[in-house]
Amino acid sequence: MKTVKVAAAIIRKEDKILAAQRGYGEFKDGWEFPGGKLEPGETGSQACIREISEELDVTIDGLSYLCTVEHDYESFHLSMECFTCHISNGEINDSEHENLRWLDASNLWTVDWLPADVKVVKELERLLDSERNK
Repeated sequence: MKTVKVAAAIIRKEDKILAAQRGYGEFKDGWEFPGGKLEPGETGSQACIREISEELDVTIDGLSYLCTVEHDYESFHLSMECFTCHISNGEINDSEHENLRWLDASNLWTVDWLPADVKVVKELERLLDSERNK
């Protein structure tokens, strides 16, 4: 089974998290964190910055590693490095997704996350809980 390596951005704005609905492909209409495939020689954080610039037309900053999710889909294995971050420059101009939604911690589960992203949301909940308990 082939492995697809991707990076995902968990973009934070105040107490909200950006969720993106896929607009094409095998997983159309599923919800995910924006990002994309690593190019040869690229690190996860470099791919994350590049992909968000290409997809959303913004610059992200303050990347902090959250987790790496390994998930077997029917036709491939996904290895997804995930980073929390924030927008440092620009206004979102989305070219890739059907819909974008800012979610707060209490409504993270109101969208139908893709299976690999479900694992990320669980890690994100742990992070948000630890931040609240500081």
